[in-house]
Amino acid sequence: MTVTIHPTALVDPAAKLGEDVTVGPFCTVGPDVQLGDRTSLISHVTLAGQTTLGADCVLYPQSSMGFPPQDFKHKGGQVGIEIGDRCIFREMTNVHPGTDVGKPITRIGNDCYLMVGAHIAHECQVGNNVTLSNYAQVGGNVSIGDFVILGGVAAVHQHTRIGNYAFIAGLALVTQDVIPYGLVAGNAAHLNGLNIVGLKRRGFSRDQIFKLRAAYRQLFADEGTLAERMVDAERIYGDAPLVMEILRFMQHDSDRPICLPDPRR
Repeated sequence: MTVTIHPTALVDPAAKLGEDVTVGPFCTVGPDVQLGDRTSLISHVTLAGQTTLGADCVLYPQSSMGFPPQDFKHKGGQVGIEIGDRCIFREMTNVHPGTDVGKPITRIGNDCYLMVGAHIAHECQVGNNVTLSNYAQVGGNVSIGDFVILGGVAAVHQHTRIGNYAFIAGLALVTQDVIPYGLVAGNAAHLNGLNIVGLKRRGFSRDQIFKLRAAYRQLFADEGTLAERMVDAERIYGDAPLVMEILRFMQHDSDRPICLPDPRR
């Protein structure tokens, strides 16, 4: 095992470092930190608390993780952060642990990319292949599915859910739950169709996209109530797994309402 630690770095002897870990200049690594194999701290990275990163992660200058959450209800109990493999954290990114009055662990999946200045707050549960563009801000206890993209300076309100493959436009202020495959934009953000470009890039078939489009038009039409349209959609598209994923997401109990299209358009 070869671990490379720059002479100016401060690494607590109790920290657990995997094989071929690199700790660059002026980094600080606390006693309860665990770094997976081949993970690299470029320079000026600060890791504290019960923070665990998987293999092949890269952290750029001024990234910080593991300091107490910004939640006045937190009393200082045992909390932490768990991050998967192959995640990249660019300059000035920040991740907070869970709280002792809610979810104790903040989790980030595999293959995530946080660009400059992005922030993930306490108790968040983030899936795989998630991208946060520059200065995107995610409030506490937010749930983000797989393959989600947040545009630059987008902000997500606490306790919000964002479904798989959703796209949040730059500068959007998201205060309501975003359906899987949805595209939202604006301040305050409204649903603005489906993430068709993302679906095509990820290899979804024309038939899958056709059914999603048809179901979207039916769900958010003007006729009847949303509850009635959801019942109709389940009857019509019961054999379409992607549509059913949207319906299950909408039927799930949540602290936030569902983000809808702008009624003025």
